[in-house]
Amino acid sequence: MSRLDDLGIRKMVEGPGVSLYARGNCVAAVGGTQGGTGLMTEQGLAYLVWRDGVAFLVSRSAESPATPEQLEEIRKFSEDLKSALST
Repeated sequence: MSRLDDLGIRKMVEGPGVSLYARGNCVAAVGGTQGGTGLMTEQGLAYLVWRDGVAFLVSRSAESPATPEQLEEIRKFSEDLKSALST
């Protein structure tokens, strides 16, 4: 847990098949078959989805192209989370 703390990542929920982690606006579901990474938006949690090489943030009620800044935020969060969980 200290590695997660050092990176500013919080474990939000731990369930039998999936755990949720968060930092800032980034959220990741780890485990299970439907894991994914996304951002909290005005429309709620929006997962990062790639279609034909274009990144979108998709929530239940909306979708929009991901900005380069959002992609970088998600990329850095994903790398840090992967690193923390593998140690």
